Amino acid sequence: MRVIVVGAGEVGSNIAESLDDDHHVVIIDTDSERIEAVTYSHDVLAIEGDGTSIGTLEEAGIEDADLVIASTDVDETNIVVCGAAKAVGAPFTIARIKKTNLLRTWEQSKGAFGVDFMVCTDLQTAAAIVRIAGLPGARDVDTFAGGLVQMAEFEVESASPIAGETVSEADRYESLTFAAILRGDDIIVPRGDTVIRAGDDVVVIGSEESVRAFAGSLTPAPTLEEAREVVIVGGSEIGYQTARLFEEQGLEPRLIERDSDRARDLAERLPGTLVLESDATDIDFLVREHVDESDIVVAALESDERNLLVSLLAKRLGVERTIGIVESGEYVDLFETVGIDIGVNPRLVTSEEITRFTREQQTENVAMLESDRAEVLEIEIDSDSVLFETRIQDAIADLPDGVVVGAITRAGELITPRGETVVEGGDHVVVFVDTRVLDVVTAAL
Repeated sequence: MRVIVVGAGEVGSNIAESLDDDHHVVIIDTDSERIEAVTYSHDVLAIEGDGTSIGTLEEAGIEDADLVIASTDVDETNIVVCGAAKAVGAPFTIARIKKTNLLRTWEQSKGAFGVDFMVCTDLQTAAAIVRIAGLPGARDVDTFAGGLVQMAEFEVESASPIAGETVSEADRYESLTFAAILRGDDIIVPRGDTVIRAGDDVVVIGSEESVRAFAGSLTPAPTLEEAREVVIVGGSEIGYQTARLFEEQGLEPRLIERDSDRARDLAERLPGTLVLESDATDIDFLVREHVDESDIVVAALESDERNLLVSLLAKRLGVERTIGIVESGEYVDLFETVGIDIGVNPRLVTSEEITRFTREQQTENVAMLESDRAEVLEIEIDSDSVLFETRIQDAIADLPDGVVVGAITRAGELITPRGETVVEGGDHVVVFVDTRVLDVVTAAL
């Protein structure tokens, strides 16, 4: 497939990196330094030029393009790119946008602007925050098979009850599979005698009840249903969307916004949210408003440094869990080390969503872990699959290392897979796959 990506920033570069192994990728940007950087770092054709220009698109081979992804930082530019691509070719077009009003307009008139699929950065980021907040201690969460199956990634701290245990000892839940252990740069497929170490990230797949029970054993933090106090700091669009989604979950969050006009507007649009007008970096205000009693604080200001500061203040006051927006992807690990429990990078969330959409043509659902070091796939089994009417242990023996069948759903029922389990046609299997063997595995499944 020929893919044209317009915009070689963090989003475009991540998308190109995730697609260049399987597709012929062309990336366009007006910035010569970005073009030079992506030329050396990715196996793509990089073109310096304006993606809204017909001439540039023709140079990129628009007449043969199957997919055009517009991922610049300007919404209007991305929409124009898609319209221009449709004017001279027939590719499927994806536009990255930030303004939710553009998304709503497009949703009410599918195909508007020449855009076939639209990804809203702010809305996707807010959804990721709420998803992670819903499971104590989780670094990443996704659902499969219509909600029957949940995947979650947890960091094992030194005080964790499973640190030092074998997988067999830690596996105390009826419908749970330990899919992988991420240890430094290594991806370990766990066996019963594999020892879980402090500092490992553990990926589990199973029923929502089992995953929640496992999460509860790792941390005393409350689930979203149990949370009494959720505070959102910053009335940015991400902050607003996060509050709105929390309201949909039945919570009544508090939102702190410094600008009086914005605070008044948010109060009118969020009937279930208490909007407070103040500077959230004022520790006296935080104490006065009992922010220390909050279960979760979400830092959604428009500055990475201020989000870090708010998170540090919240932790100092005794808040159990902080989730912060980190716009600069290279700062996520640093900020998580010094003060934010979970850092959410909007550009990475967006690039993963776009990449996920391109992969869903081959699978039912896809989740990417650790910047696409591994993927969790949902696949419907047919007669061409190596799993068809075969015991899992026999099928896995014919596949490369780095594959774990985490769950099976059959006629709406969840089956916890074991080595002797026979997979039937029509089953949906949720599989953990090391990205290094992804092509071979997806072809076999």
